[in-house]
Amino acid sequence: MFGRVFSAVLEGIDSRIIQVEADVSSGLPYFDMVGYLSCEVREARERVRTAIRNSGCRLEARKIVVNLSPADIRKSGSLYDLAIAAAVLSAYGVLPQNALEETLIIGELSLNGEVRSIRGALPILLMMKRLGIRRCILPAENAFEGAQIPEVETYGVSTLQEMIGFLTGKCALKPVSEAEQIPSPQGIGIDFSDIIGQESLRRSMEVAAAGMHNVLMIGPPGAGKSMAARRVPTILPPLDEEESMEVSEIYSVSGLLSPSEGLIRQRPFRNPHHTITPAALIGGGRNPEPGEISLAHNGVLFLDEMTLFNEGTLELLRQPMDDGKILISRSTGSLTFPAQFMLIAAMNPCRCGYYPDRSQCRCTPLQIRRYLDRISRPLLDRIDITVEAQRVDPDEIISYDTSKGGHEPESSAQIRERVMQAHAIQKKRFEGRSYHYNSKISDSDINEFCRLGVRESTLMNILYNRFNLSARSYRKVLKVARTIADLDGSPDIREKHLSEAAFYKSIDNKYYGGMDGEL
Repeated sequence: MFGRVFSAVLEGIDSRIIQVEADVSSGLPYFDMVGYLSCEVREARERVRTAIRNSGCRLEARKIVVNLSPADIRKSGSLYDLAIAAAVLSAYGVLPQNALEETLIIGELSLNGEVRSIRGALPILLMMKRLGIRRCILPAENAFEGAQIPEVETYGVSTLQEMIGFLTGKCALKPVSEAEQIPSPQGIGIDFSDIIGQESLRRSMEVAAAGMHNVLMIGPPGAGKSMAARRVPTILPPLDEEESMEVSEIYSVSGLLSPSEGLIRQRPFRNPHHTITPAALIGGGRNPEPGEISLAHNGVLFLDEMTLFNEGTLELLRQPMDDGKILISRSTGSLTFPAQFMLIAAMNPCRCGYYPDRSQCRCTPLQIRRYLDRISRPLLDRIDITVEAQRVDPDEIISYDTSKGGHEPESSAQIRERVMQAHAIQKKRFEGRSYHYNSKISDSDINEFCRLGVRESTLMNILYNRFNLSARSYRKVLKVARTIADLDGSPDIREKHLSEAAFYKSIDNKYYGGMDGEL
């Protein structure tokens, strides 16, 4: 007898339909599986056979052959167990074949018949929606992911016995409805009002958030660089539906999607340690998985103490920062992971951290140069905004002390309101294009969206020649100026917007050379 059911194979954050076929015939008792399988898939025959027995099904000893087709696609992972069990039970006549028509089954089995959660359920359900497959049986722990795709009837099961009862009509299951979502705002309990003084730093973070620009903070220890970076998510607007689905797909494949939260609504904030490996940062491995830059998609990637990261690892960021994606090639094929992240980096100006304050810095010029050179000029060129975090003076602390007549610092909610208005302007401006933020304006569109008047063009020519800007830095200044103009509510870029944007790009030249003067 023959049984067949649909399942799926994950390819990065994408998925494809496969068919699980089972044939039961007379002959020497045997259980074989074919179809370009990894070792963990081959081990499924023992899990499936034992789970079926422990679920109360006594099957006659026969020759069983299971095929996962198409055979030219490598299958790995444990999500095929439940589909294999269903196909075998159908071949034995325990499950009616018509009950498996137009049904996709995924899930891992334990030896006692319990159904365990899997990674990547959300991309599979989205693929089902595109192909018009309307019913899915999956682990109950993954049911919340199915609740996000109302076009697919999703049934969560906890045991193999429960699935058998449902498919034979002996027990009824209701399709999973929209799961209750428990919001967990990122950075709860922290606010921009916690930052005392540092007006330049606060302003640069607002501009960066408004246009999703990359930022580098340079300053002595304890100046508030990490404090400011961790509060950037509190001034970013929540993800829209499309962005939320993109981020949730990545987290589902990585096994980081929490059942209690539903889709991810807050922008990601990833803060990897400086000992991170290249594969962990950009993605990879034997079976490639998303790295930190993909987990930060549509959110923030924070590199604290940037100069302590391996130089080769940092250089790997250059291509994703330009393209917004990372292509990982292996002998078995190539996978593309999205990586539209906002980079925020922090570093000390020297090894001791106090340069250029020579009253405290004891580093030699050679030591300072070697320390700074750990950040290459091509990588620095891809950073839109560089800002100095200065030591806070006691007078600034007093001015923020409301008990002594000081003014209340702006909260994250106040800043976020301006940022959201700037985002709305940009989304309307870039409607119909592949990007939504000023930082991503393509080279072919920059003259259209960053058009300058006569006086502004003259100023940019002066800045370009005086400060020895590269072509990329020139465009970065224009994009930041466009964001500053959006925050100002101005349809055109003015001289004051260009001056502020050029100032942000001048700080790195103060430390890395190439500037003959100051703005």
